[in-house]
Amino acid sequence: MDQKQYNVTGMSCEHCAASIREEVSEVPGVSEVVVDLAGNAVTVHGTDLEDERLRAAIVEAGYGIADSIAA
Repeated sequence: MDQKQYNVTGMSCEHCAASIREEVSEVPGVSEVVVDLAGNAVTVHGTDLEDERLRAAIVEAGYGIADSIAA
């Protein structure tokens, strides 16, 4: 299983987290999306995760990405 982590800007509430979870969950290969509001982090678990598609989903949800760490 792959994992990717993103530092996301603009999140401030549970609605923000839900929006990101919903958009990112639709990306092929994603099995779990964990949003840490306090840490401004989104961790994605799955198989054959495509960084560009995950980033696009976060942006589509209305948020920015400070940087990412592939784990």
